[in-house]
Amino acid sequence: MLESVPEHILVAIVGLFGGLLLGLAARLGRFCTLGAIEDYLYGGSDTRIRMWGIAIGTAILGSFGLMATGFVEASSTYYLSIRWLPWASVIGGLMFGYGMALAGNCGYGAVARLGGGDLRSFVIVLVMGVSTYVVLSGPLAPLRDALFPQSPVLPGDIPPGIAHATQHWTGIPATAVGLALGLAILVASIASRAFRDNPKSAIWAVVVGIAIISGWAGTSWVANNGFEAVPVVSHSFAAPLGESILWWMIGSAQPVSFAVGSVAGVWAGAFIGSLIKGHFRWEACEDPRELRRQIFGAALMGVGAVIALGCTVGQGISAFSMLAFSAPVTFIAIFAGASFGLRQLIVGFNPAE
Repeated sequence: MLESVPEHILVAIVGLFGGLLLGLAARLGRFCTLGAIEDYLYGGSDTRIRMWGIAIGTAILGSFGLMATGFVEASSTYYLSIRWLPWASVIGGLMFGYGMALAGNCGYGAVARLGGGDLRSFVIVLVMGVSTYVVLSGPLAPLRDALFPQSPVLPGDIPPGIAHATQHWTGIPATAVGLALGLAILVASIASRAFRDNPKSAIWAVVVGIAIISGWAGTSWVANNGFEAVPVVSHSFAAPLGESILWWMIGSAQPVSFAVGSVAGVWAGAFIGSLIKGHFRWEACEDPRELRRQIFGAALMGVGAVIALGCTVGQGISAFSMLAFSAPVTFIAIFAGASFGLRQLIVGFNPAE
């Protein structure tokens, strides 16, 4: 197959497949980070927070299962090959979470809503994609590199992950630690009457976990069997938005990638899901203040995601599936930033409180 299909096409197909699952989960399963936080803080429901736990637990089990079989090498994955900067996770996560509250969506959610006809999300996607590249490789890159320098993990060093550090300290194999923690998170998250009465949410959360696993498995297979230097990655929606914008502009000079396939897959899956539900409709922003808030929030998300090395999906699930140190810290910071932003918006709309 590698002889007849270019490797960059194969990884794009892998991204497209997982993206389709993520897009369907967003529209049919209501899988959404900001929605989960809003439900938990203001709606009295932890169902969608538990969905994230189920997705994380499923992704951990699948990812460490792949490591146990030797199919995936931990040190080749992005989140375990770069030294962890705790302050980057905290600062970037807070910025991302606050920006997400202002914009009303994360990058993944914006692409999914765009698939349902929401043109406001188109602005969020464009601004977030551009802002990531301004900080990643544009004029602000030297400043970002000076404040948050990224250095690779050297051969022989311990990968910056919970399971691998535990192996170093206790001698328990990292794969055993990962599988045990993944199972514990999955069981704790699924132990809810809401899921027992209506298992659809749990099923869609598992689908999200499978999408993340498919990214690691597919890119690893191509990297191990091909001849090109293919990075082993899974889904994230910050820099990939910028990469997708670039590809649509200069596709003849830049090969398609996993990121482009992933973003396109989420859009397509969300579009299909919105048609199935009968929810597709064109929407636009009628309030200039709302548009201004969304643009500012999207720019903050782009900057924060680059600093934290990921977004709600990139750090919140993909990095978590590797049990990277950065994942829980970034996720908590995103939650805190989003909570502050939501509270600010609510107080602003209800000054009497």
